[in-house]
Amino acid sequence: KNDPAQSGYISYGNKYYPVLRNVAVCPYNANLFVLDGSTMYYNDPAYTTALGIDVSSHQGEIDWQKVAASGVKFAIIRLGYRGYGSEGTLNLDPYFQQNLAGAKAAGLKVGVYFFSQAISTQEAAEEAQFVLTNLAGAQLDYPLVYDWEPISGASARTDGLDSVTLTDCAITFCDTVARAGYTPMVYYNNPVGYGRYDLSRLTAYDVWFAQYASQPDMYYNYRIWQYTSSGKVPGISTKVDMNIAFIPY
Repeated sequence: KNDPAQSGYISYGNKYYPVLRNVAVCPYNANLFVLDGSTMYYNDPAYTTALGIDVSSHQGEIDWQKVAASGVKFAIIRLGYRGYGSEGTLNLDPYFQQNLAGAKAAGLKVGVYFFSQAISTQEAAEEAQFVLTNLAGAQLDYPLVYDWEPISGASARTDGLDSVTLTDCAITFCDTVARAGYTPMVYYNNPVGYGRYDLSRLTAYDVWFAQYASQPDMYYNYRIWQYTSSGKVPGISTKVDMNIAFIPY
């Protein structure tokens, strides 16, 4: 009864969600993950993996040469964000250009994310255009990520945003950046993946999954797992998000 493939339902957070048959199931064996310090390993010879970080202005000045020398292979860099207040202004991360140039110069593969608070497809398109304008044609190795998250501990303009509109916004953003030649990706954790997005409509995009744990338990497939927000990496003075990519880009 606890096997979604047999029961047709996924149990999460005291709720049951119908299995979406058109969404690919996660193929990873949770028992093969091994965490050593801040480094996550996946001991399955069928997969090649890569260690990565994601950063923003919260990390301050970064010595990217030290980061690369530590074994980190990729970085997903925040380009900007929309404020969660009622005005919802668009903002460029003050460290974006510096981080993009530094990571590239150190030989890391790079991707970009944008923190969205869009409440309409028009705003999602505006966010995508903001990203494209500030990328100015820069080449990325890893995807360009739509990162929507509920705001905890404060009221936000996206509070109560319905699943249809939220999913529409992700699709609009992803399709806009795809037309510009970038690989789109959607970021979510278990509560947002199961309870907010309609994942049956997002199957065209790769997934960046967040769960701070020694083993992941998301039922559906993902390409990158963000496994901690408190990693320690040489060259970065603060805690940093750590990721493992399966079949790296």
